[in-house]
Amino acid sequence: MAMVLFTGLMIGALAARGNASEANQAQAFASAADEAACEEMAASSAAMNALYTVDTALSEVIADPVFGDYGRLIFPVEDWYYSGDTLGDLHLTYYSHMDPEKTVEIANYLKSHASAGDTIFYDIYTPEEKTADPAKEDTGLFFFKGNPGARFAVCNAGGAFAYVGSMQDSFPHALELSKQGYNAFALIYRPGAQTACEDLARAIQFIFEHAAELEVNTGGYSLWGGSAGARMAAWVASYGTAAFGADALPQPAAVIMQYTGLSEYGAGDPATFAAVGENDWIADWRVMKRRLDGMSALGIDTEFHSYPGLGHGFGLGTGTAAEGWIDDAVAFWQRLV
Repeated sequence: MAMVLFTGLMIGALAARGNASEANQAQAFASAADEAACEEMAASSAAMNALYTVDTALSEVIADPVFGDYGRLIFPVEDWYYSGDTLGDLHLTYYSHMDPEKTVEIANYLKSHASAGDTIFYDIYTPEEKTADPAKEDTGLFFFKGNPGARFAVCNAGGAFAYVGSMQDSFPHALELSKQGYNAFALIYRPGAQTACEDLARAIQFIFEHAAELEVNTGGYSLWGGSAGARMAAWVASYGTAAFGADALPQPAAVIMQYTGLSEYGAGDPATFAAVGENDWIADWRVMKRRLDGMSALGIDTEFHSYPGLGHGFGLGTGTAAEGWIDDAVAFWQRLV
């Protein structure tokens, strides 16, 4: 572009001096330079907007400039917990039934919205807080926007409190909720039970504080989680956001849980929906069944679903006996608000 500007100035100078021949030559040069610049810009734009495929390298997604410095949070920061080099062969530790097509769909959703100028990622901590505690650099909310003014949900991936398995356990759920019109957030948190709950409480506070900007309805929100993420959702819902260092905020209308072995409960717990596999060797489904039975006995609204032959970490359960469970969960949530 600088070359084109310089050439334009040279053409004007030559024309002013009456040197038509040299001016014409310079004009031809400028046209060629301008065409080359336009082709370069078009190629750059095409590369920016090119969709990912199952063969796209994970490193390419992480480094895509459209994501700025948060591309590294799309996949686990603790990269030893996942394997595979491409979107199509990504595998997360502890998880089953990963759907490569869904992985590609999620990555393209994030890319297309970021390319369009939509804000898809929000920091939940200030720069000062992250300087004081560098671990908070690896936190934030990915936003899957629904209808303006619709209720919101926060989805929390599992990973044994060792890492955050978002691509199977929160991104798919958030995307499906947004398709149904709800405003859904997927939380990237610091591994560890206490820090994870602190980050979830802070995330809820952030959403309440920025509700107008985010265009969300804070009434009757829900917390979702799988495995360790389910424990986070239940603990923050039960003990309250203030117990984990955030402002005291309303309890969620519903907690939606998948495949975890949490047994504790109390009379003040919110309505709870659970979806588990009966062949789960990590978290025995009977523990969740006993928990919800106990909650029901206290008068708490519950709904329990177990699926024969299904193991741990099935996510949306596409192509399994659990397929469609998320629609049951949404219906449960909406019945309460």
